[in-house]
Amino acid sequence: MTGIKSEVRPAGLRTGSVVALTFGTVFVVANSGGLAAPWPLVIRVAGVLVAVVLAVLLYLRTRAATAVTSSGGAGFADRRYWYVVAAEVVALFGGLSVINRVFEAPAVAVAWVAVVVGVHFFALAWAWRMPLYHWLGGAMTVLGLAGFLVYAAGASAATVGLIAGVGSGVALFATVAVALRTA
Repeated sequence: MTGIKSEVRPAGLRTGSVVALTFGTVFVVANSGGLAAPWPLVIRVAGVLVAVVLAVLLYLRTRAATAVTSSGGAGFADRRYWYVVAAEVVALFGGLSVINRVFEAPAVAVAWVAVVVGVHFFALAWAWRMPLYHWLGGAMTVLGLAGFLVYAAGASAATVGLIAGVGSGVALFATVAVALRTA
């Protein structure tokens, strides 16, 4: 009997990768503007090109593959996901309010965002049984903390944006590349 062999892919690979590519691009584009010319343009073009290449690879990898449900829960329909997102929103806006209104330090806002988003990936790694998210969470948390540290040492908002913001975008792109390679 002959037949067409059907490939399989992990459930959520497509959606998770699109979300990561979108936010990775936002991190790169939004946080490279404070640098001296020509670096904002160079970094933004490179970031968009990386996102496009990864999106094409994602399309090619997933177009004919059948999604296989993992034992990691119901994805975005999972109640645990919504608890994580709710906690993330409270932490993001609460922390940003304190950073901007109390400390009057908007230069570290992106560092706070990187820390909160990084921590949220630890919870998602547990809820969805996705060990790769531990690495992403660790990378983004460290990049956010590094942003706070360099600011405390006197670095500019542009440097904080480069480390915590652009660095987080690169971490998201790298996670998509690893997920595509290992899927």
